[in-house]
Amino acid sequence: MSTNPDRSGPGGDGVPAAGSSVVDIAIDRLRKRIESGEFTPGHRLPPEAVLASELELSRPSLREAVRALAMAGVLDVRRGDGTFVTDLRPDRLLRALGSFLDLAQDTGLNEMLECRKVLEPGATALAATRVDEAALDRLQERIERMRGLRDPEELVHEDIAFHADIVAASGNRTLASLADSVTQRTARARIWRALVKSDVLSWTHQQHMDIYTALRAHDSLAAFTAASRHVGDVELWVRDRLDAVRERR
Repeated sequence: MSTNPDRSGPGGDGVPAAGSSVVDIAIDRLRKRIESGEFTPGHRLPPEAVLASELELSRPSLREAVRALAMAGVLDVRRGDGTFVTDLRPDRLLRALGSFLDLAQDTGLNEMLECRKVLEPGATALAATRVDEAALDRLQERIERMRGLRDPEELVHEDIAFHADIVAASGNRTLASLADSVTQRTARARIWRALVKSDVLSWTHQQHMDIYTALRAHDSLAAFTAASRHVGDVELWVRDRLDAVRERR
């Protein structure tokens, strides 16, 4: 057995290095166990230390993979009892596995990402001309809360609320309704990104601060630019990951 947990080169499990994060690799190795029939629906997974050793992974990487698969509905983590494969039918189970592979089949996701890139920067620029002190204070509070979050789902929930508050500050209810519709369709991809991207906390915080600073200065152009960079970077990351996932299928 290798003495290098999380190695990204091909090994006994055949996982390729290209485009794979350690969390992707951990998910892939769990998937192979289920596909082989070793882990069947209702099966209780071995203890974390044992499974990490068997899969040649670090325990933190395995933990993140389990978290991702639990969020996808593939695993059921029962506090004090263990982690179990859910009782999904085998065909549904396999389609749900991998780095949120179902996202790769969502042909509307790319369009929703484009809509977000069109809507949010414009709404943020408009908000810069209309935002009041109370709204600015709420945005600052959200940024501070996000700094202390470590759970990807909580981080994305707070991130969505941050952007919703900005659109609301534009004073345009129709625009807010459109933005909310797009947000709901892209939330799952953003949670996936938060799970996999290792520097997402510092990256998100800095870009949110850039947006907030522009809003505080009531600078429409700076607000538009900061929001465009933020939304565009998220879109690019998600597109690249989905392309990598599709190529591996």
